[in-house]
Amino acid sequence: MNKGRLEAFSDGVLAIIITIMVLEIKVPHGHELSDLKPLIPIFLSYVLSFIYIGIYWNNHHHMLQTVKHVSGDVLWANLHLLFWLSLIPFVTGWLGENKFKAMPMALYGIILLMAALAYFLLQRRIIRNQGEGSLLKKAIGRDIKGKISPVVYLISIAMSFVSGWAAGAGYVLVALIWLIPDRRIERILKEE
Repeated sequence: MNKGRLEAFSDGVLAIIITIMVLEIKVPHGHELSDLKPLIPIFLSYVLSFIYIGIYWNNHHHMLQTVKHVSGDVLWANLHLLFWLSLIPFVTGWLGENKFKAMPMALYGIILLMAALAYFLLQRRIIRNQGEGSLLKKAIGRDIKGKISPVVYLISIAMSFVSGWAAGAGYVLVALIWLIPDRRIERILKEE
């Protein structure tokens, strides 16, 4: 099957996720700058989640550049990833409304961890379908970033019950690791 429908559907879902997140930011009653102060945690959680969705969109796009055709198992693996990403608006809202308390912070990390695992599974399905000469396999190599991220998520989830700010720092750290699109894929595509 051609990958075009998978890309279009994924792009649409990610756009809807961002739209849902921004619609959850309620306009304050009042006209003073001080009326915005209660929205700071909500806005910060939105910014982090927006960055994460952007990272997934960007890296998903790069990853699919290595793919010519998709199979049913790749479609299901992609849906699995989109499922976890679709929960980000919910945990973002809960996190912001509760000012980074332990349970919302931990659940936020769990959703990020599950999305990371789903992305890994999608990569594995693509590699399996591409066979021995898999461009994606060549591109990701040992995948240090992909191995470090779940470890940082697990530490951050545990830290949620000690310090919400420490957990948040872990989530920000993973975002910073992935902020730049995957140049490994760009390099391998240029070589091909």
